[in-house]
Amino acid sequence: MSLIVRVLKSERFNVYGGLLLAVLWLLFSYAHFAKFQKNHDVTLLLVIFSETLTAVLFLIRSEPKTISLIPVDWLVALGGTFVPLLFRPAEWGVLPYGVVLIWLGIFLQVVSLLSLNRSIALVAAKREIKTAGMYRYVRHPIYASYMLIFAGYVLSKTSLLNVTIYVLLVVLLGLRMVREERHLALDPQYREYMLGVRYRLIPFVY
Repeated sequence: MSLIVRVLKSERFNVYGGLLLAVLWLLFSYAHFAKFQKNHDVTLLLVIFSETLTAVLFLIRSEPKTISLIPVDWLVALGGTFVPLLFRPAEWGVLPYGVVLIWLGIFLQVVSLLSLNRSIALVAAKREIKTAGMYRYVRHPIYASYMLIFAGYVLSKTSLLNVTIYVLLVVLLGLRMVREERHLALDPQYREYMLGVRYRLIPFVY
């Protein structure tokens, strides 16, 4: 067993990773709540809710049957998880009505998480394969919701930092989808699911 694999499987790695996630979440929540107290923008509370909901479901997730120990998979997964917590509210937005995308994205996120339930994962891992709810239409509805939420966020709270983070997030989520499917496709049941649900993010498009 390589050193990297031993680190990934260690309890210390899980503890430190959890602590880092908690610190980033606290900073993210504090920045958005402090801004809300000044301008009463409800969408700031919505994005806190969005990130908190994902974190809570991650904590109560079910045990995986298999999990990837490929370092690249972990790097992409950790990046895709931590990067959204770097967004910060800005004073100006190129399209203030972009907040509509935040509302739509959070609705999609909640419906998708209810469909996924406790099968949520950080890194590519096989749990119970979900084919109902939003997963009847696309294979990665939660990632679609993230892209929608933060597209609205960047449009309504525009800054160079937020635009940069969004571009990085889209790249990481794209890589994450590919890496996850590579692991899950080892299961014949998932390969059959991929044949039945052809689109990853947007029905009839991609």
